[in-house]
Amino acid sequence: MKELSISELGKRFSQLVVSLFILLCVTFVIGRVLPADPVGAIVGELADPAALAMMRARLGLDLPLYQQFFVYLTGLVHGDFGNAILTGNPVAADMKQAFPATLELATLAVLISTFLGVPLGLIAALFRDTFIDKFIRVVALVGHSIPVFWFGIVGLVIFYAGLNWAGGPGRIDVFYEGLVTPQTGLLLVDSLMQGETEIFWNALSHIILPALILAYAAMAYITRMTRSFTLEQLNQDYVIAARAKGVRPMRTLTGHILPNIAVQLITVLAISYGGLLEGAVVTEIVFSWPGIGQYMTNALMIGDMNAVLAGTIIIGFVFMLLNFLADVAYALLDPRTRETAI
Repeated sequence: MKELSISELGKRFSQLVVSLFILLCVTFVIGRVLPADPVGAIVGELADPAALAMMRARLGLDLPLYQQFFVYLTGLVHGDFGNAILTGNPVAADMKQAFPATLELATLAVLISTFLGVPLGLIAALFRDTFIDKFIRVVALVGHSIPVFWFGIVGLVIFYAGLNWAGGPGRIDVFYEGLVTPQTGLLLVDSLMQGETEIFWNALSHIILPALILAYAAMAYITRMTRSFTLEQLNQDYVIAARAKGVRPMRTLTGHILPNIAVQLITVLAISYGGLLEGAVVTEIVFSWPGIGQYMTNALMIGDMNAVLAGTIIIGFVFMLLNFLADVAYALLDPRTRETAI
């Protein structure tokens, strides 16, 4: 079998570039045809028509659509997403502050969902059609069906306002803001690196509830897929042979089945991670989390399309990159896929 070649990687990477370009085109056109008027948001809807026309020309919105796209694309090549109406800062600078908060929240959520979802899926498959299996499936169904924002509101009422087990809205208490120098942008990591354990525990108390709520939704999907993959493997000859040799069921799961479904789980986890980055928008609003989701929502309310487009492009790029890396890992770990190009 041939090894994963550079040409195959190049082919997959070129597909990533094409997909990103299509995303740019679609998001740009949508941003320009929406009824939201960024000019009105800057100078006011009741401003003098001459002032409106002057600002429109200054922003380049009086140009034909294809010229506007070319100007925007040229700016992106140089890392310029334009200026944000909401803050007055370059959008790139705002994203540099907002994205790490979303990344930290989504990363913790996917770690929790993985460490819970995979074992639950394995156990459900092992005890198929028993009470244990049905209970796990009901738990997964609830997590998949109930809206995240409802869980968020209920979680705040019970665990913050009622029991005081979790920190409130926001990323950290106001008292601790600015005491940790941003290095990675991940507050938990930065506080530990600088020896600020008190700030670490405070930040953890704030992030744990939204992370658990996000993780529950992702865990439901991971559990169902793990169960499905495991049930498929239980009927394979190597599992039957292991049983005939007297191998214990749990040993069969961890030593035989799990390595064989690991390749499929990589794709599932990549999709879940990307979905958490996208789905964190609602959670960030409920918990006043200063991430990219809340930033985009606030920008959309006033028609700040530069900020909205930048957030959409960044999240879309990360999602595509995760799928690209999952495909590469799939090809590296599964010899059967090396017979064909990625």
